[in-house]
Amino acid sequence: MRELQSVDPRLPSPVAELHDDRLAGSGVRVLLKRDDLIHPEIPGNKWRKLKYNVASARERGLDTLLTFGGAYSNHIRATAAVGHYGGFRTIGVIRGEEHLPLNPSLAYATARGMRLTYLDRTTYRAKTSDAVISGLRREFGEFHLLPEGGSNSAAVLGCAELPAELTEPFDVLFCAVGTGGTLAGVAAGLTVHQLVVGVPVLKGGGFLEGEIVELQQATYNSRVGTWRLECDYHFGGYAKRTPELEAFIEDFDARHGMLLDWVYEAKMMYALVDQVSRGAFASGTTIIALISGSGDVPEL
Repeated sequence: MRELQSVDPRLPSPVAELHDDRLAGSGVRVLLKRDDLIHPEIPGNKWRKLKYNVASARERGLDTLLTFGGAYSNHIRATAAVGHYGGFRTIGVIRGEEHLPLNPSLAYATARGMRLTYLDRTTYRAKTSDAVISGLRREFGEFHLLPEGGSNSAAVLGCAELPAELTEPFDVLFCAVGTGGTLAGVAAGLTVHQLVVGVPVLKGGGFLEGEIVELQQATYNSRVGTWRLECDYHFGGYAKRTPELEAFIEDFDARHGMLLDWVYEAKMMYALVDQVSRGAFASGTTIIALISGSGDVPEL
């Protein structure tokens, strides 16, 4: 198998200050951690989550990665790219029925060599059960199993390396939350005086607190770091948006020449600007905004 180092990730990812007149009167400084620039096909937290999973698969002598996701999953695309660059077979187990022609995300995954299979929504809800996993092993043989979204202990360890790249002092780090693996790892890498604010992109995202604690306990045997969730910025739920969010995205792009991913980063940045505007952080606070990736499908 080819070495994954051929990916040549851009690490550490760059940090840039955000100059925005909406924040100027607050005395709060905001820096963007541009993890979206790590790699065009495996950006941000996807690279960090997959890094040690790939190492584990290789150590076990496995040549196949199997994972789960929806039809527009960034994780499915990133896993396909990792397989392409690392010499792994990849299998994507997709929620729902097959629809042809494939959407751009799934077309990209198959172009990178991923084999797609589909589970009806009832079976998909039981995807972690022994019965479903055993059936997949009978069909595809032995594989390294990646959970939906890629969040497991290996992913947490990869994300925990991020804070060491931040050489400038800061007080708070904002990140979008899907499955919780990024927050679980980043929080573990911070000092006791630094806070992580997670912004769930799912409606009713409060349940993710338990998921994050479970990930940290599985990795570190306890809850680690200082963190909290802000659950009121989901804009209707996962992969949903409103005219208000779209206006924010357009305005941010006009101000900064940066088109935010509307599924994750736009909601996180909206929350950050809103929280600062409301006076949630004292003057003199420095905030890192983690830009983890793009929802755009890479061109091959």
